[in-house]
Amino acid sequence: MKYKIWYLVFSAVVIIPGIVALIMWGLNLSVDFKGGSVFRYEFESDINTADLEQVYIEKNIEVEAVVPESGNKYSIRTKPVDPQRNNEIKEAVSVVFPNSKQLSFETVGPSIGAETTRSAFIALGWAVVGIMAYIAFAFRNVPKPYSSFRFGASAVVAMLHDALLLVGLFALLGHFKNVEVDGFFITAVLTVLGFSVHDTIVVFDRIRENLGKLPKTMSFEDVANYSVVETLSRSVATSLTVIFTLSALYVLGGDTIKMFVLAMLVGIISGTYSSIFNATPILVLWENSAAKKKK
Repeated sequence: MKYKIWYLVFSAVVIIPGIVALIMWGLNLSVDFKGGSVFRYEFESDINTADLEQVYIEKNIEVEAVVPESGNKYSIRTKPVDPQRNNEIKEAVSVVFPNSKQLSFETVGPSIGAETTRSAFIALGWAVVGIMAYIAFAFRNVPKPYSSFRFGASAVVAMLHDALLLVGLFALLGHFKNVEVDGFFITAVLTVLGFSVHDTIVVFDRIRENLGKLPKTMSFEDVANYSVVETLSRSVATSLTVIFTLSALYVLGGDTIKMFVLAMLVGIISGTYSSIFNATPILVLWENSAAKKKK
């Protein structure tokens, strides 16, 4: 806790670029949220994307983007296309690019995309409210004069740090690498939030126990510091097992899950850091401030 301000400053510096990117460019939303159609093809060699786009133009289909992927794979994003036209388009592509292979086709209407977006925000909102209410209730027997609400709010602030870091990172990736945010990303964010709070609860629970066991002459900051040190090896060891698994999935897994795994990997690392170096310092600063005001 001696360096608590520096930990918080470091966290702020890390999330600022992502917040700026989010404000300036926003997220590169997939068809899940915007509506539209996505065609994925694999070709024998590199192609001229203008030729591929011309095939769609000749079929009176408005192309929004042609995105190169790994291994001579390309994604073509268009306005919503009727599924019945897919075979017609696939044949037209095979004429211009013999031996091409369509990997997938999906289409989402604008109204469904808007509903998905609304549901995603509602899910995130309820998750935050539910987590804060549960932690405040779970820590209701914290010794006075300490506040269970401060425990819950500190955990949520640390959790929001992880969410901002993750969303900001994908805003940067969306602008510079055309990485899209889809339903898998929302799943990853919700999972990371749960993991982060779970880790924070372990630390906070040890603080609550030690407030009743350690000498009353110890300050809240000393008790918090002692508790963090006690749980440090457990938190790091637990997170490392998940990080090793996700790293293997990222290196060896397929393209379809790569961004989902990356979001999970970044979120788990951030969640481990914030549980130790954000949540507890915030709680200590808040309790110290409240104590000074009371005096």
